Amino acid sequence: MSVISSACKTVAIAALLSFSMAESVFAHAHLKAEVPAHDTVVAAAPTSLRLEFSEALELAFSGAAVSDAGGKSVATGAATLAPDSNMVLLVPLGSRLAAGVYTVTWHALSRDGHKSKGSYSFTVRPG
Repeated sequence: MSVISSACKTVAIAALLSFSMAESVFAHAHLKAEVPAHDTVVAAAPTSLRLEFSEALELAFSGAAVSDAGGKSVATGAATLAPDSNMVLLVPLGSRLAAGVYTVTWHALSRDGHKSKGSYSFTVRPG
């Protein structure tokens, strides 16, 4: 009887540890969707970025930077949260993008205090 009881305790402890680790993985604000989208070619230069995350964001500690293929920074305006969702970051672009490849480097702090970051690229097609 004690062997079965010990095995049950071991399984229960393993399940609890697994759940707590899984919970911490899901506690970060992961990028779910973006406009312009990752690895796309757009016909018209975007005037802003729309980054949708898996969790609510702390605006003061979330943002994005854009650079061209040569690594030169592209001017951006102040990031805001979408009026209808605290999980969507809007970043206006300060100037019209010329044809070429651009990299977006983002960072986010979810409301529960977890940081995440990443980057992706898109291309503006020559007009």
